[in-house]
Amino acid sequence: MSDMLAGTSRNTRQRAEVLTLLDEVPDFRTAQQLHALLVRRGARVGLTTVYRTLQLLLDAGEVDVTRPPGGEQLFRKCSRSQHHHHLVCRQCGATVEVEGPAVERWADRVAQEHGFTDVGHTLEIFGTCQACAGIAG
Repeated sequence: MSDMLAGTSRNTRQRAEVLTLLDEVPDFRTAQQLHALLVRRGARVGLTTVYRTLQLLLDAGEVDVTRPPGGEQLFRKCSRSQHHHHLVCRQCGATVEVEGPAVERWADRVAQEHGFTDVGHTLEIFGTCQACAGIAG
């Protein structure tokens, strides 16, 4: 187990259960939704442990986080190691990871024009996926 999971054996087991769930859930979910899924499985994991584990994974760059307009933070396991962006369905949470070279160039240019260095950014595009819109692909 990684150093991120170091701690008491109980916390390590609980954190491992959170990690296992994140490996299985492809779309963004709230901490409460992840906790509810764990409880349904019979896992004895507290909501606080779920939040702490998500924060540790976020700090380690192992999960993506987004916040839809008017919503709470959503988390999911990163499937790409390089910088990327997301298309997120407002209805079902389906997520597609996309690269955005034009966005990267624009962000770098704007930062340089204003004298900023060591810049980072996030970009999520929210909409309705084909399945929720009832459009045949």
